Amino acid sequence: MSTQAVLVLNNVFAILSLVALVGAIGLLIYRMVKGPEAADLLGGNAIWLAWVVGLVATVGSLIYSEVIHFVPCRLCWFQRIAMYPLAFILLVGAIRREAVVKYYALPLALTGLAVSIYHNLIQFNPGLEGGSCDPLNPCSARTIEVFGFIDIPFMAGAAFILISVLLAFYVRTENPE
Repeated sequence: MSTQAVLVLNNVFAILSLVALVGAIGLLIYRMVKGPEAADLLGGNAIWLAWVVGLVATVGSLIYSEVIHFVPCRLCWFQRIAMYPLAFILLVGAIRREAVVKYYALPLALTGLAVSIYHNLIQFNPGLEGGSCDPLNPCSARTIEVFGFIDIPFMAGAAFILISVLLAFYVRTENPE
């Protein structure tokens, strides 16, 4: 993949992560303004949207590692361990229209978010890294940087936040058969 294509991809994923954050904040504000009935805003579509976010994040991470050949650090792997199953769990939950899927997916999303926040802290303050990361592929290394603050853990964190908010908004609209 050419350098120009990688830059375009980085910008696309950075913009998607900003859109995800704005969307999550917008949904939370809507919930605060409207109260409990706000959960019906997206109904059964919330789970499909969460699946799309998880799928895009999963495919994006695979593009970075398998096409562009960025080697994931240890904390990136932990975020992948949380994100990859989400793509499958959310798809199955969306197809079956199961409200209980949020109880399976939300812990994964919140765990991935916690790792992402910690990873971001390490990248902005490398002294916090400690000895758990590989010295040849440190977690403090910033493989990409867009707009001066968006990197891969930020993008993953934005996806985890939006998935978590969408799961909170998910209401099963019809009973599965």
